[in-house]
Amino acid sequence: MNSHYTYFLILAASLAGPLALSFDKKVAFYKNWKYLFPAMLIPAILYIAWDIYFTQNGMWSFNPEYITGINMYNLPLEEVLFFFVVPYCCVFIYACIRAYFPHLINKKYADQILMVLAIGLLIAGVMNADKYYTSWTFIFNGVFILIIYSVRQYFKSFDALSFLISYAICLIPFLLVNGFLTAIPVVIYNDAENLGIRIYTIPFEDAFYGMLLVLMNIVIYEKIKTPRTKVKNT
Repeated sequence: MNSHYTYFLILAASLAGPLALSFDKKVAFYKNWKYLFPAMLIPAILYIAWDIYFTQNGMWSFNPEYITGINMYNLPLEEVLFFFVVPYCCVFIYACIRAYFPHLINKKYADQILMVLAIGLLIAGVMNADKYYTSWTFIFNGVFILIIYSVRQYFKSFDALSFLISYAICLIPFLLVNGFLTAIPVVIYNDAENLGIRIYTIPFEDAFYGMLLVLMNIVIYEKIKTPRTKVKNT
């Protein structure tokens, strides 16, 4: 196999299962593509801009041996696709949780968990302001969660417990994919810009980098998917 297709094949393998299962009769995720694809755009644009800046400033880099060489500015095409493939897979898992476990909604303690997490991340981000990957990831997470709850009336369709459970499940394939990307390595991190704590070969911050990406996609997906009249009557 040509090693330059490594990153691309990892993404393709990640997408294959969720894409095939999108036609499951109970979940019928394909019917929600019209909501999902627009929801992906804003997070993808923000993450691509973030990624371009960090790549340009040496927070991380990409091993030319394992990418096709097709670039968008300074990002490999595969890295751009990452911000669509991972959200698709994770929102699919979220949709499965909502379809198979509809009683897992409106649990106050889940909102409290997210709020405590937001405050903890903000504090940790400020305390590690000298480490760009750590501080940006933690602070952006904390700020976005606080935004959700400060204007909760506009995001009534978002359910914290369904998100937390689905993201806990998503962490398994997410860490598996990132494990390949960091062990090969396809992505090379500058450890001066993170805590230096690793989950196998994966920077600890990656779990929250992924969390924010998935959270943004789910919040916007639910906002687009839920009719205004339904939200007002809840």
